Amino acid sequence: MQEVSSCLLEHRQGILKGYARRRVRGQVYPGLLQREGNRVDGVVYFDVPASAWERLDRFEGEMYARRAVSIEIDSGGRLTAETYIVRPGYVDRLEEAEWNFAEFLNSGKSKFRAGYVGYQSIAGLNGI
Repeated sequence: MQEVSSCLLEHRQGILKGYARRRVRGQVYPGLLQREGNRVDGVVYFDVPASAWERLDRFEGEMYARRAVSIEIDSGGRLTAETYIVRPGYVDRLEEAEWNFAEFLNSGKSKFRAGYVGYQSIAGLNGI
Protein backbone atom coordinates (compact mmCIF):
# COMPACT_ATOMS: atom_id res chain seq x y z
CA MET A 1 0.00 0.00 0.00
CA GLN A 2 2.79 2.42 0.88
CA GLU A 3 4.56 1.81 -2.42
CA VAL A 4 1.47 2.38 -4.55
CA SER A 5 -0.19 5.18 -2.54
CA SER A 6 3.08 6.96 -1.77
CA CYS A 7 1.84 7.32 1.83
CA LEU A 8 2.45 5.65 5.16
CA LEU A 9 -1.08 5.21 6.49
CA GLU A 10 -2.58 4.18 9.80
CA HIS A 11 -4.36 0.84 9.41
CA ARG A 12 -6.30 -1.86 11.26
CA GLN A 13 -7.67 -5.29 10.54
CA GLY A 14 -11.17 -5.38 9.06
CA ILE A 15 -13.81 -7.77 7.78
CA LEU A 16 -15.87 -7.20 4.65
CA LYS A 17 -18.99 -9.36 4.83
CA GLY A 18 -21.02 -10.32 1.78
CA TYR A 19 -18.00 -10.36 -0.54
CA ALA A 20 -15.56 -13.00 -1.78
CA ARG A 21 -11.92 -12.65 -2.85
CA ARG A 22 -11.23 -14.82 -5.90
CA ARG A 23 -8.21 -15.56 -8.02
CA VAL A 24 -8.03 -13.77 -11.35
CA ARG A 25 -7.56 -16.40 -14.04
CA GLY A 26 -3.93 -16.59 -15.14
CA GLN A 27 -2.79 -13.95 -12.63
CA VAL A 28 -1.38 -13.88 -9.10
CA TYR A 29 -3.63 -11.07 -7.84
CA PRO A 30 -7.24 -11.21 -6.59
CA GLY A 31 -10.57 -9.66 -7.39
CA LEU A 32 -13.46 -8.93 -5.04
CA LEU A 33 -17.07 -9.57 -5.91
CA GLN A 34 -20.33 -9.51 -3.99
CA ARG A 35 -21.24 -12.96 -2.65
CA GLU A 36 -23.74 -13.34 0.18
CA GLY A 37 -22.55 -15.64 2.95
CA ASN A 38 -18.87 -14.90 2.26
CA ARG A 39 -16.39 -12.63 3.97
CA VAL A 40 -12.99 -11.15 3.25
CA ASP A 41 -10.47 -10.49 6.02
CA GLY A 42 -8.20 -7.60 5.20
CA VAL A 43 -6.76 -4.25 6.17
CA VAL A 44 -8.53 -0.89 6.49
CA TYR A 45 -6.42 2.22 5.86
CA PHE A 46 -7.39 5.54 7.43
CA ASP A 47 -7.20 9.15 6.22
CA VAL A 48 -6.20 8.29 2.65
CA PRO A 49 -5.48 11.62 0.89
CA ALA A 50 -6.93 12.48 -2.53
CA SER A 51 -3.49 12.18 -4.13
CA ALA A 52 -3.24 8.58 -2.93
CA TRP A 53 -6.71 7.75 -4.28
CA GLU A 54 -5.64 9.09 -7.67
CA ARG A 55 -2.61 6.79 -7.66
CA LEU A 56 -4.66 3.82 -6.46
CA ASP A 57 -7.36 4.36 -9.11
CA ARG A 58 -4.69 4.43 -11.84
CA PHE A 59 -2.96 1.38 -10.39
CA GLU A 60 -6.13 -0.73 -10.19
CA GLY A 61 -7.14 0.06 -13.76
CA GLU A 62 -10.31 -0.62 -15.73
CA MET A 63 -11.07 -4.03 -14.24
CA TYR A 64 -11.87 -2.53 -10.84
CA ALA A 65 -14.33 0.09 -9.61
CA ARG A 66 -13.86 1.87 -6.29
CA ARG A 67 -16.94 1.44 -4.11
CA ALA A 68 -18.01 2.40 -0.60
CA VAL A 69 -18.60 -0.67 1.59
CA SER A 70 -19.39 -1.35 5.22
CA ILE A 71 -16.45 -2.81 7.14
CA GLU A 72 -16.40 -4.46 10.55
CA ILE A 73 -13.23 -3.43 12.38
CA ASP A 74 -11.35 -5.46 14.97
CA SER A 75 -12.83 -3.53 17.91
CA GLY A 76 -16.33 -4.63 16.89
CA GLY A 77 -17.44 -1.35 15.33
CA ARG A 78 -18.47 -0.65 11.77
CA LEU A 79 -17.35 2.01 9.36
CA THR A 80 -17.70 2.93 5.71
CA ALA A 81 -14.57 2.44 3.64
CA GLU A 82 -13.65 2.40 -0.03
CA THR A 83 -12.43 -0.72 -1.77
CA TYR A 84 -11.99 -2.00 -5.31
CA ILE A 85 -14.59 -4.41 -6.66
CA VAL A 86 -14.36 -6.23 -10.00
CA ARG A 87 -16.60 -4.51 -12.55
CA PRO A 88 -19.46 -6.70 -13.88
CA GLY A 89 -17.91 -6.94 -17.36
CA TYR A 90 -14.80 -8.59 -15.87
CA VAL A 91 -16.35 -11.09 -13.43
CA ASP A 92 -15.86 -13.90 -15.96
CA ARG A 93 -12.10 -13.52 -15.41
CA LEU A 94 -12.44 -14.75 -11.82
CA GLU A 95 -11.95 -18.35 -10.78
CA GLU A 96 -14.11 -20.05 -8.18
CA ALA A 97 -11.01 -20.67 -6.07
CA GLU A 98 -10.42 -18.27 -3.23
CA TRP A 99 -7.26 -16.16 -3.48
CA ASN A 100 -4.72 -16.94 -0.76
CA PHE A 101 -2.62 -14.08 0.68
CA ALA A 102 0.03 -16.36 2.23
CA GLU A 103 0.50 -18.13 -1.12
CA PHE A 104 0.81 -14.73 -2.82
CA LEU A 105 3.55 -13.65 -0.40
CA ASN A 106 5.43 -16.92 -0.83
CA SER A 107 5.32 -17.29 -4.59
CA GLY A 108 3.42 -14.53 -6.36
CA LYS A 109 4.46 -11.13 -5.03
CA SER A 110 7.70 -10.83 -7.01
CA LYS A 111 5.93 -11.92 -10.21
CA PHE A 112 3.18 -9.36 -9.52
CA ARG A 113 5.66 -6.53 -8.91
CA ALA A 114 7.58 -7.41 -12.06
CA GLY A 115 4.63 -7.70 -14.42
CA TYR A 116 1.47 -5.93 -13.25
CA VAL A 117 0.58 -3.07 -15.61
CA GLY A 118 -0.66 -0.96 -12.70
CA TYR A 119 2.95 -0.23 -11.74
CA GLN A 120 3.55 1.19 -15.22
CA SER A 121 0.50 3.45 -14.84
CA ILE A 122 1.96 5.14 -11.74
CA ALA A 123 5.58 5.22 -12.92
CA GLY A 124 6.80 8.75 -13.13
CA LEU A 125 4.31 10.09 -10.59
CA ASN A 126 5.86 11.68 -7.52
CA GLY A 127 6.33 9.05 -4.89
CA ILE A 128 8.58 7.29 -2.43
